Amino acid sequence: MTTTPTILIVPGLRDHVAEHWQTLLEQKLIAAGKPARSVPPLEHDKLSRDARVAALNQALAEIDGPVILVAHSAGVMITVHWAQQHDRPVLGALLAAPADLESPFPPGYPTTDALRDNGWLPIPRSPLPFPSVVAASTNDPLGNIDRVAEFALAWGSRFENVGAVGHLNPTAGFGEWPLAESLIRELEPQATHIA
Repeated sequence: MTTTPTILIVPGLRDHVAEHWQTLLEQKLIAAGKPARSVPPLEHDKLSRDARVAALNQALAEIDGPVILVAHSAGVMITVHWAQQHDRPVLGALLAAPADLESPFPPGYPTTDALRDNGWLPIPRSPLPFPSVVAASTNDPLGNIDRVAEFALAWGSRFENVGAVGHLNPTAGFGEWPLAESLIRELEPQATHIA
């Protein structure tokens, strides 16, 4: 028997943005009759790593059956921190445009000190207990591609250079990101082995 995995969207610190590729992907999957949902936005403690990890864990607890995580930006770091603390099986994870929280961000983003004070640092570098693909941009203002490649190696992730696509968000011109679906399909075949 095969079970279609639920796609669980893990947004970054800006939570849900209407025109973001994650939001559009979730809507597309649901319209096609496929199971998909997002980690709900936080009402309080929005910069707290512990609160973000707990929200992801709660969302996973509400899903029966196999799950593929689809994370973007700080959502990647939420996923990586979650994987260090919990052992709920997941089929795999698409980790898109990881935000390098250890490096200073441009104005308008949290400072490194604020991120440290809220539990984000250091970035975990242990291998992930599930297959993963890190998709990185050559000109992401929030994550130098060489640093992101180092994270992918440490996590045991397959590294995918997706070109000069900025931070893969509406500001960078995305909108829909069709490659996401291909990368998710790369993680799906294992679902066919579930009895």
